[in-house]
Amino acid sequence: MAKLYFYYASMNAGKSTTLLQANFNYNERGMRTMLWTAAIDDRSGERGDGHAIESRIGLHASACRFSEATDLLGEVKAVHAVEPLSCVLVDEAQFLTPRQVWQCADLADKVGIPVLCYGLRTDFRGDLFPGSAVLLGIADTLVELKGVCHCGRKASMNLRVDDGGMAVSDGAQTEIGGNDRYVALCRRHFSEALGR
Repeated sequence: MAKLYFYYASMNAGKSTTLLQANFNYNERGMRTMLWTAAIDDRSGERGDGHAIESRIGLHASACRFSEATDLLGEVKAVHAVEPLSCVLVDEAQFLTPRQVWQCADLADKVGIPVLCYGLRTDFRGDLFPGSAVLLGIADTLVELKGVCHCGRKASMNLRVDDGGMAVSDGAQTEIGGNDRYVALCRRHFSEALGR
């Protein structure tokens, strides 16, 4: 029976690397996959390489891009009807809408395709992303990938920083960035940085 999986972690914990490894494993066995990532993260366009999903260790792959308007269920079913898929892998799953998360569940439950979602659990304030909240509520399997804080403890929080490296506590929930904008920290150091 196909399942809906949610692999979650802080920034820099290897979510994209793990997704790309899973994709490689399926492909190596001759199984067809479909990769998705958030359209809002267009950093690959800035690099000019066209790799929609890229890990910090240099692994990369092309992927379809979803926005809030994307009908994941319809698009995946259309591809699956032409050439059966063995798995759907979704990077940046925190940006899925609640409706899209339920569509991922339908892909597993009604179409029989396993869906592996990878993303952040919380934003820079420690609040759940809407897509992550639904994934945490309905996924068949939850897997926490471990990041490391500068103190050596498990990093579970994402601190947003400004150009000077100072903690930011206000702003839009979504601001795309990498190591220049976010630091993965344990809860203690996250709270200290925000003066809580």
